[in-house]
Amino acid sequence: MIDAGGTPRTYEVVATKAGRRVEVTTGRGIVEVSEVTRNGTPVRTARFMSNRILALVEHPVDDGPAPAH
Repeated sequence: MIDAGGTPRTYEVVATKAGRRVEVTTGRGIVEVSEVTRNGTPVRTARFMSNRILALVEHPVDDGPAPAH
């Protein structure tokens, strides 16, 4: 969730295909969120100024239904 000058905006970066993952890196006032392939090639990247970020939420990987006990 980003502060866009009075109104917050929500952006979602999702690993869209099997084997892809989302990586978050920070540095020099910038937060970069990238969807990367198995070998680490970035597919999509979003960059945000860290002082504009209101919330950064990461969800765990969904491995399917929980096993029955």
